[in-house]
Amino acid sequence: MAAFHVKQQRILLIIGGGIAAYKCLDLVRRLREEGAVVRAVMTRAATEFVTPLSVAALTNERVFTDLFDLNEEREIGHIRLSREADLIIVAPATADLLAKMAGGHADDLASTVLMATDKPVLTAPAMNPRMWLHPATQRNVALLKGDGVRFVGPNTGEMAERDEAGPGRLAEVAEIIAAAHTFLSEGRPVTRLRSTHPLAGRHVLVTSGPTHEPIDPVRYIANRSSGKQGHAIAAAAARLGARVTLISGPVALADPPGAQVVRIETAEEMLAAAQRNLPADIAVFAAAVADWRTAAAPRDKMKKTGERRALELIENLDILATIGKSGDRRPPLVIGFAAETRDVAAYATKKRQEKGADWIVANDVSPDTGVLGGANNTVHLVTAEGVEDWPTMPKEDVAERLMLRAAEFLRRTTAAAE
Repeated sequence: MAAFHVKQQRILLIIGGGIAAYKCLDLVRRLREEGAVVRAVMTRAATEFVTPLSVAALTNERVFTDLFDLNEEREIGHIRLSREADLIIVAPATADLLAKMAGGHADDLASTVLMATDKPVLTAPAMNPRMWLHPATQRNVALLKGDGVRFVGPNTGEMAERDEAGPGRLAEVAEIIAAAHTFLSEGRPVTRLRSTHPLAGRHVLVTSGPTHEPIDPVRYIANRSSGKQGHAIAAAAARLGARVTLISGPVALADPPGAQVVRIETAEEMLAAAQRNLPADIAVFAAAVADWRTAAAPRDKMKKTGERRALELIENLDILATIGKSGDRRPPLVIGFAAETRDVAAYATKKRQEKGADWIVANDVSPDTGVLGGANNTVHLVTAEGVEDWPTMPKEDVAERLMLRAAEFLRRTTAAAE
């Protein structure tokens, strides 16, 4: 896909009432620099964090705040606001604003505009981690994703409140703009995913996150992995109608709506859980599994003695290769992941052949890419036909694109067998 920009695109930015609202000033500036025409709607709470005057100065447009302002309604009106846009961005999308969107409320200008629009909507949530992980918020997010609303973030990190950390930080401005590029490049609003369910009747098995291999009762060996990509794949498969089993290592993420989650710690536990949950139509091995474990972990915590201490490591069984070469119990489509720091496509091609996988999703996880723990991913899909280079996009979009490709693969395979 060619690079896509927002030049001459009409963006309606709905600013919610959260501390992260100040970042929208930079978002407006960046969108304008790329040539977008930006209008802004602010909730009443948003005006407590940034002033309409500041936003108006950057958009060079009038800022809309009041549903019942006679002059605003006569001059443009909320219906025209909702229709005269190529894309609506909601940032920060607070828990309250997400609840209004999911419930179909229209009691202020922002929620009324969102109810009246037929244009694509991209939301960037930002809130306290407990609010984000609350079941009510996760239900609302699942409903909105089912309606075709796209999400970017939230990211994981320190909050504005003291001693608060976790998922809930507003996505970075560059990430929001990258998500807008992807959304607009599709050239049409996202249709309601639940209306088609191309994976209905299918079982999708997904592994996600790291594994922890104990050194002693309190220490462990692990890989750096947030689990964001694996969890996004599980969520996308569920939205597309599949029965989803997600086998997850230790992560700080909410369970994907619609997925049955099996929590594990070690690579041995992950392999056993995967084998226990076969058969499956699709198996996606996105977890960052530790390659080694200690030969014998002591029952008690090891104490410092001032002397050197050696750890004897043994290799874990390769989960992808074990399932990829499992004979009659092998899923029709086995997808592995390859996290590399150089020669990405070459290593992934070799891995696909050696591990018995049908596809390998390869990405560059060098420190300067920001992939590990970040919101975006740049992947290369390696199949028997060759290597496809995908553009940088939010991990949720990578997940949806991958699962739609998988659904089409199964459809064609089934048709050919009949």
